[in-house]
Amino acid sequence: MMMISICSIGLQRFLFTPSPQQLTSQGICYWGEELRTPMQVRCKAGAVPLMKQSHKFLSSLSSPALAGDPSATNRHIKKFVAGSPKSVSLNVLSHLLSPHTSLPHLSFFALSLYSEITEASWFDWNPKLIAELVALLNKQERFHESETLLSTAASNLKSNERDFTLFLCNLAESNSKQRSAQGFNQACVRLREISQRTSSVYVKTQAYKSMVSGLCNMDQPNDAETVIEEMRIEKLKPGVFEYKSVLYGYGRLGLFDDMNRIVHRMETEGHRVDTVCSNMVLSSYGAHEALSQMGSWLQKLKDFNVPLSLRTYNTVLNSCPTVTSLLKDLNSCPLSVSELLTFLNKDEVILVRVLTQSSVLDEAMEWSSLEGKLDLHGMHLSSSYLIMMQWMDGIKARFSDEKCVVPAEIVVVSGSGKHSSVRGESPVKSLVKKMMVRTGSPMRIDRKNVGSFIAKGKTVKEWLCQ
Repeated sequence: MMMISICSIGLQRFLFTPSPQQLTSQGICYWGEELRTPMQVRCKAGAVPLMKQSHKFLSSLSSPALAGDPSATNRHIKKFVAGSPKSVSLNVLSHLLSPHTSLPHLSFFALSLYSEITEASWFDWNPKLIAELVALLNKQERFHESETLLSTAASNLKSNERDFTLFLCNLAESNSKQRSAQGFNQACVRLREISQRTSSVYVKTQAYKSMVSGLCNMDQPNDAETVIEEMRIEKLKPGVFEYKSVLYGYGRLGLFDDMNRIVHRMETEGHRVDTVCSNMVLSSYGAHEALSQMGSWLQKLKDFNVPLSLRTYNTVLNSCPTVTSLLKDLNSCPLSVSELLTFLNKDEVILVRVLTQSSVLDEAMEWSSLEGKLDLHGMHLSSSYLIMMQWMDGIKARFSDEKCVVPAEIVVVSGSGKHSSVRGESPVKSLVKKMMVRTGSPMRIDRKNVGSFIAKGKTVKEWLCQ
């Protein structure tokens, strides 16, 4: 990896001492004003999960003690990088660069943080990271600073066509995710220039794929289809990636006729509609509360033996308003699938029944003479709720069979909240605990692992089969 320093000391002072007006525009009140930033740092869905040390640093960066003194903030950042391992520093930077960050008011300091990271002994220059930082600066309309970074990257990569193209692909993707039209359009212009002059099929294909994906991120799937047609003219065969991008682009906008037209075109051209593609369709229907269409699509998947996944559960159940409403009160929500069905509307009943007929529960379970384990990692609250009820019904049926192997221990892994919106507060763990208490379960939190519930297998059998 290349090791370069992108900024001189003088340039650092220019880049990293923001004006009060800039800070205020980012939602930060300095220069004697009261700091309005909340002290509690929450991880927004889709953002890079924060490590414990990262969480602590960002909370301190929000401290009123730093209000009114940008120089003190920069010293605080410098001290943090100097005293933190590589993984923690990069974790904070990645979180601030994410378009889903829960801390947009602090993302202004991403450039300051990056500058300090470049001075660390472990620093390796990473073009993808540069692309993400440039996109963030474009979003913040700090175009002079983004151009400085972009020029440096270009001068270091232009000698290698493939590397430079991949950098521009990352740049287009990052700008589209940050919704920076100016940055995205500039990246596309450069990608088109390269695709027109190169003889490399690989370079051409990557350039076109990035333009298609970026246009869909920018809610321009019709323009993305035009780019796919350009690929055909260039004798390049569009792949599943391009079609999935356009499919989801139309779906997110609620243009279901166009979405299904793309699905049909994929099938016509021999591309299999897989689980990932199916989840995109389901997510699109769910985002627009089209539950009847979601049910029809699930039935189609069942007929064509397309397996459902954990993400399918999350997508479908998060779209069921009755389920999400019931989970607002864990003291009164139903505790069995059969009881739950009596609360649901017709469309929701169809969705839940199709889910419970899938193999997702089996894939989340392990069963042996030593241990019977259910792992809820990756499940949203609504999915954990349904899976838990299925699991109780399922192991009860197992235990009813005289030939059933009774594990020495039964374990339910809920997680301890490391990746929750508030670190250490796991909604799934709270749900499982409440369900255990309400059903009179003998399972208790494992003292060796606070993210798990545990009990002897024979004790669980007696509880379920009494």
